[in-house]
Amino acid sequence: MAESTREEKSSSVDLGFVEETDSWRLLSRFFPSKVGGKPAWLDLLSVPTACELACGVCGKPTVFLLQVYSPRTEQATCFHRTVFVFCCRDPACHTANSSACFRIHRSQLPRQNDFYDFEPPDEDTPPPEAEVWQAEKVWNLCCVCGCGGGKACSRCHQVRYCGKEHQVLDWKAGHKAACGAEDSSLPTAHVQLLFPEFDLVTEAEDWREETEGAGKDEEEKLRECEEYMRQLRQTQEGAGGSGLKEKDLEAAARQETEEDQQFSVFRRRVRKEPEQVLRYDLGGVPLWVSRQHVPSTEDIPDCTCGAPRQFEFQVMPQLLNYLQVDSLKESIDWGTLAVYTCVNSCDVGKAYHPEFLWKQNYSETALTGASV
Repeated sequence: MAESTREEKSSSVDLGFVEETDSWRLLSRFFPSKVGGKPAWLDLLSVPTACELACGVCGKPTVFLLQVYSPRTEQATCFHRTVFVFCCRDPACHTANSSACFRIHRSQLPRQNDFYDFEPPDEDTPPPEAEVWQAEKVWNLCCVCGCGGGKACSRCHQVRYCGKEHQVLDWKAGHKAACGAEDSSLPTAHVQLLFPEFDLVTEAEDWREETEGAGKDEEEKLRECEEYMRQLRQTQEGAGGSGLKEKDLEAAARQETEEDQQFSVFRRRVRKEPEQVLRYDLGGVPLWVSRQHVPSTEDIPDCTCGAPRQFEFQVMPQLLNYLQVDSLKESIDWGTLAVYTCVNSCDVGKAYHPEFLWKQNYSETALTGASV
């Protein structure tokens, strides 16, 4: 038997998976990576306001989607570092290949800071039960979404909101009856508004790229292309018209074949760990689901500090399975969400630095083919 011509290539990617856990483990003091619920802010004093988190389509406040704790040990100012992703809950705002309804913010702190102990916290002992609600009071967070709460209830002055919209939601959800009462319960509006909460755990991707039989694959792709062109010709001849020219047929066949190939690459890479919801590869390249709508260098804006941005992580479509966003009419959807952050992880200006997200949807040919 001839010797195998396999080439192995180790992956530098960390994969993210959702897991259920005790809610106290997802508090800010434990520096979590998490999905859904309220954000576990890093800097607790200057959290983004409703204006900074407004959807670029409808103008309403976006909702926390996920956060990734990703410190940079080579920078003293990034001993703690978290990137936050928000999105609009209205499916109508999620148009194809548009990131206007997403908001990205990065926060970082040195080891010695005003909020957390110098030494790591005890992860085996839960904090007092009231700590979450107490944090919202102390740091003026919206009791509905957990974002900056610049508005207080005018009657009891005990709860705060990021704006009128979430105040109305909370009022209808139960605060109207509980307002001013000594034993008032926590608001319940988050049940309808926030995404389900999960821990986001990571592990190194175990991937070996096999090139054995690559020549055979190319031959098969060529045959598929030729067969596709033959079918196009037969269809046009049957219609009684000259139709597209030969070069147009070749171009159409080539484009569709390339799309299928790219989606096949995506499926093959994901198939080994189909439950992955995130891929972290700082300075790497996203795993695109399509050859269409792939950004060039010019499409990724520089950071506000003037430095370029680099790819940091991508959110996978598998996350949608956990968000309970399916609808008979419209649903939130994406092929992948690629997040780009300042290459210097700058510490200029506000405590929360806006970053950039590129949304890519599936191509039409991928949607008509096999699912991931």
